[in-house]
Amino acid sequence: MPDVVVVGGGPAGVAAAVALRRAGVAKVTLLDREPTLGGATRHCSHSPFGLREFGRVYVGAAYGRKLDRAAQEAGVTVLTGHSVVSLGTGGDLTIAHAGGTDTLTARRVVLATGAREMPRSAHLLPGDRPVGVLTTGALQAFVAFQGLMPFRRPVIVGSELVSLSAILTCLTHGARPVALLEPGDHALVRAPFAWFPRLVGVPFLSGVRIVDIIGTTRVTAVRIVQGGHETTLECDGLLLTGRFTPEAALLWQGGHRVDRGTGGPAVDQDGRCANPLYFAAGNLLRPIETGGWAFREGRAIGAAVAHDLARDPSTTEPVAVTHDAPIKLVVPNLIRHGSAGAPGFDRFQLRFARRARGLLSLSLDGRKVWQRRGAWRPEVRVLVPMPASVAQAGHVHFGFAEDA
Repeated sequence: MPDVVVVGGGPAGVAAAVALRRAGVAKVTLLDREPTLGGATRHCSHSPFGLREFGRVYVGAAYGRKLDRAAQEAGVTVLTGHSVVSLGTGGDLTIAHAGGTDTLTARRVVLATGAREMPRSAHLLPGDRPVGVLTTGALQAFVAFQGLMPFRRPVIVGSELVSLSAILTCLTHGARPVALLEPGDHALVRAPFAWFPRLVGVPFLSGVRIVDIIGTTRVTAVRIVQGGHETTLECDGLLLTGRFTPEAALLWQGGHRVDRGTGGPAVDQDGRCANPLYFAAGNLLRPIETGGWAFREGRAIGAAVAHDLARDPSTTEPVAVTHDAPIKLVVPNLIRHGSAGAPGFDRFQLRFARRARGLLSLSLDGRKVWQRRGAWRPEVRVLVPMPASVAQAGHVHFGFAEDA
């Protein structure tokens, strides 16, 4: 029986598995449904990846191969082409592979299944359904694995970091985006990243709503409304970027606790889920951080799991971390008393649902222990120090007093 099974072979999963082996955990098994490790980074034909993890810059595909080598060199048992189809309450996993199905049971399980972009249906886009409406992941898979660029003049929707990745993929493979559209009133990435589209000659339009997708066999144009004015943009594809959601279907099916704010598993300061045999790391916890961030998070959670193996699973009922609107999510969103000696998180991660200006504060048992006034942007990571006393608190709350 493995000591730990890690589900997901992206940066967080590989980092957790390697950290477990380096901490002396003898039997670590890493499962991934794809034929090779690397996760979504395998699709990216651009850099930068890997500088902080491995001391040099890689393009995405090379970074994926480096992750694969790191797992093998650490002595991790790697099983690719293996999909987990159910999570039992006792650390037992049902696994499907080319030879059939098996059950694998471990003392602890680390979930690192990442996140996925929302498809067209979740965007609620009107119009026809011609060929040429893709997500960034689909585009990058076409380019990386088949050597195909599915369009030459796409319209791109979204203004997250992945949107810039999509522009780079297009420009380096012979496509020239017509425009970058953002439904909100401003770019979701900060400067200087927000300047990138215009610097490479791609018009950026904010406050835009798509009212029609035009085309019979494939996309020929999209009709948009901006500031009450309707315009038609001729194009040969529509690329939907961002708006990620954690890949949490296994948790929903198995009755595991899912946090409504993040869309991923509820976890405590060690990355431990509500079921103490399960831990989680990376972009499964919240959409979405960079590959480097996921790697570092996976490494910290792996160290916490290694420490946890030396004791009986925690039976302490966790305390839920609460928050005021317009705070969208908090990670970790549970706090357990008697935390492991190597915490997976030393800071809280917050996101706001909209632009807001005011006083953000952290209170433990009704006593304010941290506060900061500022202007807060949506979908931008906010880090708040985690005081040691949080592990003894019976009530943990993030308050927000918005300026009038």
